[in-house]
Amino acid sequence: MTRSHSDPTKPAATSATSPASAPVKLWGGRFEGNTDAFVEAFTASVTFDQRMYRQDIRGSVAHATMLMRVGVLTKEDHALILEGLENIEQTIAAGKFEWSVSREDVHMNIEAALIERIGDAGKRLHTGRSRNDQVATDIRLYVRDACDEIAAVQKRLLRGLVELASKHTDTIMPGFTHLQSAQPVTFGHHVMAWFEMLLRDLERLQEVRNRVNRMPLGAAALAGTSYPIDRQITMELLGFDAIAENSLDAVSDRDFAIDFTAAAAICAMHLSRIAEEMVLWMSAQFQFVDLPDAFCTGSSIMPQKKNPDVAELVRGKTGRANGNLMALLTLMKGQPLTYNKDNQEDKEPLFDSIDTWMYSVRAFADMLPAMEVNKASMREAAIKGFSTATDLADWLVKQGMPFRDAHEVVGKAVKHGVDNQIDLGDMSLETLQGFSDKIDESVFEVLTLEGSVNSRDHLGGTAPKQVQQAVAKAPARVDAIYPTVS
Repeated sequence: MTRSHSDPTKPAATSATSPASAPVKLWGGRFEGNTDAFVEAFTASVTFDQRMYRQDIRGSVAHATMLMRVGVLTKEDHALILEGLENIEQTIAAGKFEWSVSREDVHMNIEAALIERIGDAGKRLHTGRSRNDQVATDIRLYVRDACDEIAAVQKRLLRGLVELASKHTDTIMPGFTHLQSAQPVTFGHHVMAWFEMLLRDLERLQEVRNRVNRMPLGAAALAGTSYPIDRQITMELLGFDAIAENSLDAVSDRDFAIDFTAAAAICAMHLSRIAEEMVLWMSAQFQFVDLPDAFCTGSSIMPQKKNPDVAELVRGKTGRANGNLMALLTLMKGQPLTYNKDNQEDKEPLFDSIDTWMYSVRAFADMLPAMEVNKASMREAAIKGFSTATDLADWLVKQGMPFRDAHEVVGKAVKHGVDNQIDLGDMSLETLQGFSDKIDESVFEVLTLEGSVNSRDHLGGTAPKQVQQAVAKAPARVDAIYPTVS
């Protein structure tokens, strides 16, 4: 049974029971006995690989067209095949196609249906092709399509973060290390940190697509084919950038799927970090943000609760993404060249990572730009925790004091503040001068929150001016990555 999410846009899997009218296996000439019913169900993949039906048909159309152009197929057979495949695709899309476990997979189901519809012409489609290079091609086409769909949503999320940051270039909040107040930063700067993380994930997705977009079709079972095929024709028809240059490697490796699940796991980790902050910040102890009701749930017993379930679920799905990566790495590590039945196990983890990435990014693209930001709570938290202590130390260094001495002076001042429950900025000049005679009235310029953030006025710093510049550059950076998707 597939572990992938249900998706109403994909055809539903059928019963594992084979129809009584199921034909003899298309590969059955070598065999005298029937396949055991349990083995038939155990080895079938059609319940989950049927989601690749569009890619399978697209690959078959290109293969048939190539065969016709090189003279292996007649124009009449080619026309019948294309018409039959188009009819099958429409039937599947309408949810009226009868999937059969006895036909094992999406490829054999479609081919058998084609033969039933058009007769001998359908039997000629598989000339010069094996299920080995067919499935490798289908998966690459499917992953390529998935990359493009995810990239579009990832770009929407990135643009939403830029819009959110633009509204809060001067909203002050505490910056944290070890989840302890460290230095004041702007919320816009914090949001742009999320942006950088997720922009790198978009870069990784583009890199994955580049390596995915190499065509295995024509490698046949493992050694190529004796038919006079022209792989350049098929490559161009299917929109691949290059042809897989070794037939053994083309049919057997799934490193492109591992590439994708690795990128998905990294993005899931980034989304999980953001989700963790959403969960913390929504709590009564922080009250930094409030997520829209549409992305939260209540409690069956505690009427006051508003739970950030979407953020928590995205955080939890990181475990799936990590597991899928490990599953594929483990799947491939012991396989000799070339194709092995083990590779049937590549699809469910891959499909699950595709769905997890897509749905998690979509949830955040809808949720994050719509959240409410509590500026007052953020500012109040930034005031606490002596977040301008480093600014005082830096100020003393600029007056000529060695940094280690300044560090000790400020440490004593903070200890006094902790004991007397008073922040550095609220201490009198006389009190501060008790820790160092170098301190004068001008010190209060750096002990304010605004003074602290404004002083970090360099590329990558938290000063509002720098955040505004980062926001201004961001849209072009998004557009430059994955330019084929808007």
